Amino acid sequence: MSNLITKINETLQVIRKETKDEYPVGIILGTGLGGLVNEITIEHEIDYADLPHFPLSTVESHRGKLIFGKIGNEKVVAMQGRFHYYEGYTMQQITYPVRVMKYLGVKTLLVSNACGGMNPLYKRGDIMLMVDHINLLGDNPLIGKNEDELGPRFPDMSEPYSNELIKIAEQVALDNKIKVQKGVYIAVPGPNLETRAEYRFLRATGADVVGMSTIPENIVANHMGMKVLGISIITDECFPDSLKPADVREIIAAAMEAEPRMTLIMKEVIKRL
Repeated sequence: MSNLITKINETLQVIRKETKDEYPVGIILGTGLGGLVNEITIEHEIDYADLPHFPLSTVESHRGKLIFGKIGNEKVVAMQGRFHYYEGYTMQQITYPVRVMKYLGVKTLLVSNACGGMNPLYKRGDIMLMVDHINLLGDNPLIGKNEDELGPRFPDMSEPYSNELIKIAEQVALDNKIKVQKGVYIAVPGPNLETRAEYRFLRATGADVVGMSTIPENIVANHMGMKVLGISIITDECFPDSLKPADVREIIAAAMEAEPRMTLIMKEVIKRL
């Protein structure tokens, strides 16, 4: 048995003392976006610190708990707080919880993030459904020995975000009169925000928004055959010719302001699965 599989089993042993249930839906909540937890009928919760091999979240607004419960009739497991490359973790550490989720029965993964808008048609507070991504993190969680038990050596990424889930999310937004964009997310290592020249470069690659997360988790989810829905909240406008100094407090405030709309979309998508 490989070291990774051994670690997963050790984490599962702790979780299975709390719950023996299967959880078809996994949720990863981004910066300032923990409110969906309030929509979960919570049955169990475990601090990351109590889970073997789990990293600890060091970022403001990331709580650091694994939540088990229900949204509607659907069993869900939610990460209240995620991990980032800029915190000093390896790609394998960042994505380890997604590996564990697969063993808990997760088939559908919903991921949220806060990001900077580079498309001039996007505005602060807009919600964007991720249709594709560009990985500029400089690393990949699948580098190294492939665990054939978890997924193929060369996973296909022609549909990294499920078209089926995107259509459901669009219908939910339409039914609830919520404006949504659809676009491409690009991830950079951070933690500094980008220069004017970097925003011009990133926009020229075909990206609509920029962030520092999500892509590693998406790659690992696809590696293990999960369907993924990615939702971004645009917390600041990153237009090079009118760029203003960013304030992290304002970014978190923008995320929290738009969060109820994003939470509604995610909750209703789960109910319609």
